[in-house]
Amino acid sequence: MKKRFWQIALLFIWPVFLSWGLWTSSATALTEEQSLLGEAWRIVNLAYVDDSFNHQNWWLMRQKLMKKPLKTREETYGTIQEMLASLEDPFTRLLKPQQYRNLQVDTSGELTGVGVEISLDYQTGELIVISPLENSPAETAGIQTGDRIVKIDGHPTTEFSLDQAANRMRGTVGSSVVLTILKKSSDQPQDINIIRDEIEINPVYAKLKYNSQPGPIGYIRLSQFNANATTEISQVVDSFEDEGAIGYILDLRNNPGGLLQAGVEIARLWLDEGVIVYTVNRQRILGSFEAYGLAATDAPLVVLTNQGTASASEILAGALQDNGRALLVGEKTFGKGLIQSLFDLSDGSGLAVTVAKYETPNHKDINKQGIIPDVVVKQDLILPNQITTEADKQYQAAVELITSQFVIKNAA
Repeated sequence: MKKRFWQIALLFIWPVFLSWGLWTSSATALTEEQSLLGEAWRIVNLAYVDDSFNHQNWWLMRQKLMKKPLKTREETYGTIQEMLASLEDPFTRLLKPQQYRNLQVDTSGELTGVGVEISLDYQTGELIVISPLENSPAETAGIQTGDRIVKIDGHPTTEFSLDQAANRMRGTVGSSVVLTILKKSSDQPQDINIIRDEIEINPVYAKLKYNSQPGPIGYIRLSQFNANATTEISQVVDSFEDEGAIGYILDLRNNPGGLLQAGVEIARLWLDEGVIVYTVNRQRILGSFEAYGLAATDAPLVVLTNQGTASASEILAGALQDNGRALLVGEKTFGKGLIQSLFDLSDGSGLAVTVAKYETPNHKDINKQGIIPDVVVKQDLILPNQITTEADKQYQAAVELITSQFVIKNAA
């Protein structure tokens, strides 16, 4: 399968690029720096999901900031960041030109760094590991879901935005970075020296497992939702159907998400009909994505989840659970139910803005809450090479469920 390079910390409707012109007759009186600030303010004013803007007067915010004597671009960026920080939404943020280009490069499939998906703790401002990427330097170093990154090269992460932290962990192949990690099981942080490398991700790993009766089970592990994931999974399912798979295990553990459309399309591979996800914008208008046509298979399906299952993974898991198509096994998911879009700024920078939230087909708002599996199975830490072995309790529970569902289905 084609290898891809990915690091997507957010769920995007991608691509959304808009240009925003000057919109008042007095705009010509503004300096270049004020115009850029006003441009950013207008984007948020028109697009942000919360029309109370975190319970503050957004017009007054503009009036206050426009009075600042902005002399340099960095001062303007700082003021825009100050404005966005007042929303208390770590996912709505400024992307300086290089950061914006980096993000576009990341989604096109090129990345060097430590290979870890991160989020921001709303209360402490610390970085939380959603999951290390498979076969990445971070995974090799023992970094796990739920770990907190409290320092990067000795600098407290509370000083950085999400993108600033990500940029500090990126770097050339062979260079090193020291991450100070606070484990969930410890109250003492530890320094971990990591050598950056090219992050090589094959988003789909699949194998037909013959170690069960009454027949083989198709095991599919999806590590990222990218533009190729749907095609690859579709091809795998077709192949497994030809080989007589009696059921499927879809492993979304430590899958931090990716492209919304990929999550929707993969759900359609398993569903004949039904709502996949609802989106709710600032006007409280409900939109939806739905399944239509024949699913690729009607064989029993179990989905594996854990605390690293986030964003687009939760959309897929929630759709399959609420439609009664699959049983979820494992642990509660991460709980990220917000959708960001990207907007161009005129100087080559950009804004990532939270424009909507999503709900599962049964109208569950999972943001900060997550999805609870049908069968909760706690899993001790296992090594990558122990996945799908006897040490993998969640996988073994899924195999038992598939086998029992197959027997019931064929007895009916």
